[in-house]
Amino acid sequence: MNYQFDWAELWQQPYATWLLEGIGTTILLGLLSWFVALLLGFCIGTLRTTGPRFTRRLAEAYVEIVRNIPLLVQYFMWYFMVPSLLPHAAKEWLFNLPYTAFWTSLATLGVYTSSRVAEHVRAGLGSIGRDQYRAAYATGLSGWQVYRYVIVPYAIRLVIPPLTTEFLTCFKNTSLAMTVGVLETTGAAYQISSYTYHGIESTTAATVVYLIISGVVVVGMNWLERRLAVPGLLRRGAN
Repeated sequence: MNYQFDWAELWQQPYATWLLEGIGTTILLGLLSWFVALLLGFCIGTLRTTGPRFTRRLAEAYVEIVRNIPLLVQYFMWYFMVPSLLPHAAKEWLFNLPYTAFWTSLATLGVYTSSRVAEHVRAGLGSIGRDQYRAAYATGLSGWQVYRYVIVPYAIRLVIPPLTTEFLTCFKNTSLAMTVGVLETTGAAYQISSYTYHGIESTTAATVVYLIISGVVVVGMNWLERRLAVPGLLRRGAN
């Protein structure tokens, strides 16, 4: 092997700019997708435990269908198939959006992650005993108020550990957005490699970026878990 390492390539222009822009795109795509996933996931997860039978079955079908289709396939579906099924006016509007690939990736990752979040929420709500529901109803709260003020806040504190894993997975899954043309961290590293023929350096840089992001997420979520821990329950790292 006659490979010549040159780490300085990463700091030369335009490669440094590509990498920094890729990191920014990864963070933005990950955060926005996570917001969509939380919003949809909590709504769908709650629907799976309450409401009419029809809505429960509909929410269950959503979870089972979305989470069992590989994410890469869903990227292709949202980018290539869904636009072709839209009315002409909607299709024109979509293709005239700046950076269409970013928004379709956001929809793909947000919807996929929401199905996994919904299952954690359903499990969290299902772990709460009937006595707590009865106690909440005994105070005179309506069904909506019971979920809003008592059950859901309690369930959120229970599902923070598995949501930490989903948050990390959401960030790492942004790397698949390069398959539809989004130059996030992995895409930027691949582009740098194709121009410089220094794939080891660019791939190592991308690896370090993902490790740093993962470390920040873990520290932040551990802090949040300690702040919101339910008294009397063991939490991660407790003896």
